[in-house]
Amino acid sequence: MKHNDQFKFSPSVLLWPLAAVLLLWIVYWVEVRFHIYLSDWGIQPRTLIGLRGILFSPFLHGSLEHIYNNSIPLFVLIAAMLYFYRAQALKVIGYGILLSGFITWLIGGDYTNHIGASGLIYVLVSFIFFKGIQTRYFRLVALSLTVVVMYGGMIWYVFPGVEQGVSWEGHLGGFISGLLFSRLYETPDYEKDIVYDWQRPDFDPQQDAFMKRFDENGNFVNPPPPEPEPEEETDFLSNIDAIMQAAPVRRIVYIYKEEPKNESQSKPESESDS
Repeated sequence: MKHNDQFKFSPSVLLWPLAAVLLLWIVYWVEVRFHIYLSDWGIQPRTLIGLRGILFSPFLHGSLEHIYNNSIPLFVLIAAMLYFYRAQALKVIGYGILLSGFITWLIGGDYTNHIGASGLIYVLVSFIFFKGIQTRYFRLVALSLTVVVMYGGMIWYVFPGVEQGVSWEGHLGGFISGLLFSRLYETPDYEKDIVYDWQRPDFDPQQDAFMKRFDENGNFVNPPPPEPEPEEETDFLSNIDAIMQAAPVRRIVYIYKEEPKNESQSKPESESDS
């Protein structure tokens, strides 16, 4: 598949992530406006009631700083998924919420509820990074390196004890989920743009004029016949001389005849007629 058939911008690339982030803020506004405490609907590890948090925890946040820190990367990553991995985007997002939430429910500490969209963010970062490396397509590899530059420091938060109050279990669950999905969901083989004739699939080296100059060992043989030398152009002045010699010669003689002087002008003033 050519990349022009895969990478197409549409309004949904911006509308879907905008709607997702707006939903997070609406839920948070409802909590603040009506003094509703929804954190109990987060993931409570290894409890039956805590399973509901797998669905609801990505939409719940404990503070304004918490939701702000998750909003920008969530918008950027969902937009990148919809542009570069449109066919896999909704599957990775939907199943990523479920799988990362289940891993958090399974390994999480029983001391608190796990809330926040950071688990989904780790799913997207992990998927985009590993999938781009696996495709070996230059645009997707560049996207992977961009993700590393922007969010590479997040890797430290998958380890326990880095920061108090941060769900490293949710981060680890999201990282593992993204890695698994990068192996599970296949992407098309991207074709590079054809620049040279030898890159075409129907290229036959036996019929190529240049390749005929080499033998099976790569030695240069059978040089092309020398090009005929162009006829020497005669000098323009030489042509003029030849034309002048061939033409009949006409000789023109100029004779200078002195004009006679006027007598009145030749006499001196003292001798003029009175």
